Amino acid sequence: MEILTYGCAVNQSDSEIIHALLRNAGLEGKDYIVVNTCTVKTPTENKIIKKLKSLEEKGKTVIVAGCLPKARPEIAGDFQNFSFIGTNVQDIAEAVHSAVKGERYVNIGSASEKLNLPCDRVNKAIGIVQVSEGCLGACSYCQTKHARGDLTSYEVNEVVASVKRHLADGTKEIWLTSQDMGAYGKDIGESLTELINAVASIEGEYRVRVGMMNPGQLMGQLDELVDAYSNEKIYKFAHIPVQSGDNCVLKDMRRGYSVEEYMDVIECFKKIEATISTDLIVGYPTEDENALQNTLALIEEVKPDIVNITRFWQRPNTAASKLKQLPGRETKRRSRMLSSLFERVGLEKNKKWIGWSGRCLISSENQDGSLTCRNDFYKPIIIKHGKVGEWINAKVKSATYYDLRGDACSLP
Repeated sequence: MEILTYGCAVNQSDSEIIHALLRNAGLEGKDYIVVNTCTVKTPTENKIIKKLKSLEEKGKTVIVAGCLPKARPEIAGDFQNFSFIGTNVQDIAEAVHSAVKGERYVNIGSASEKLNLPCDRVNKAIGIVQVSEGCLGACSYCQTKHARGDLTSYEVNEVVASVKRHLADGTKEIWLTSQDMGAYGKDIGESLTELINAVASIEGEYRVRVGMMNPGQLMGQLDELVDAYSNEKIYKFAHIPVQSGDNCVLKDMRRGYSVEEYMDVIECFKKIEATISTDLIVGYPTEDENALQNTLALIEEVKPDIVNITRFWQRPNTAASKLKQLPGRETKRRSRMLSSLFERVGLEKNKKWIGWSGRCLISSENQDGSLTCRNDFYKPIIIKHGKVGEWINAKVKSATYYDLRGDACSLP
C-alpha cells in the first residue's frame, strides 16, 4: 500500500483517514497505490496527470481520490484501468477491495462527516481536525468549489470531542482546518469564535493553529475573534488571503470584500502582534499595470510575515477561464516582482526576532534532519537537536526571509 498526497491540510487529513480505514479493513499489505489529488493549481494538476500516466505505463493498481475527480469526473475516462472516488473518503476500502481483485470501481461522490472517522497521523505531534466541508464563496477562478461544494459545518461539540481524542493520543499541536475557517458555523448558527473558545477550554498543554480565513467572512465578528485569540493556547497566527491589492480585480475575482475591508481585518490582528500570512494571485486576466502597483503598495504597507504567491492559471469550468489571458512571460515578470518585494519585507520582519528567546514546541522534523519549533506566534525556528513533540527554550541567532535559525535547550 502506498498513499500519494497532493494539496492542502484538508487533503493531508483525508489521507490520514484513508490510511486508517484501509488498515482497519486489513488492506495494508496489498499491492496498490492511492493518489489523493488536488485541483487548485494547473502545475499541480499537470504533475498529478504525469504521475498517473507513469503508474499506468508500469501497470500499477491505482485508486484515484480527492478533488480532481470530483471537480472533473471526465478524468475517469482518461484512465480506464484505474478506480476512482472523489472526496468521499468513506468509500475507500470498498474501492480498494474491488481494485485489488481486478474489478474497476468508480464512485465519484461527496464527503460524509469525517470527525468520527479514524485517522493515522503522519506527524504524531500534530492532529489535523476538519471543522467543515465546502465554503460560501463563489470565486471566479476557483475549481475547489466544484470539488468540495457548499458549506457544511460540524457542530462545536463534535469538533471538541475530536480534538480531545487527538490530545488523548499524545498530540501537542492541533490544526483546525477547512476550505474557509472564517465561514465556520454560518450554516448552523455557530461561529468561529465559539469554536476557538471551546477548543481552548480543553484541559492540557497544547497549541492550536487556526487555518485560512477569508476576510469577507470575518466582518462582524472581528472584535470577539481577536479576543478569542488572546488565549495562550491559540497561536497568534492569522492566514488571511487578500489575492489582490486592487478593488477592481477583487470585484472581478468575486472575492466579496474590498482592500479597505481587508486592511480593517489586518489592523485588528496586528493589535495582538499576530504573525500575518497572506496569498496573492498574480496575473489575473483583468490585472493591469496599475492594479499590479496597487498590490505591490499593499504588501509594502501590510508587511506580512508570509506571502504565498501564485501565478494565475486557467482552471476548467470557471468564469475566469473564459477571459482573455495575459502572456506567460508577463505573469512571470509580475511574479518575480512580488517575490523580490516579499523577500525584502520578509527578511526585514524576521531580523527583528534575532536575539529573542522563549518557550517553543518542536512540531516537525525536516528532510535534512533539522527540526522546526514554533513559538506562540507560530514563527518557525530551525534547530539541530531535540525531539518532535518536546517543549524547549529556543534562542534565535539568525534569520532568512522565510524562517528563523537558532539553538535550543531543554526546559528545567
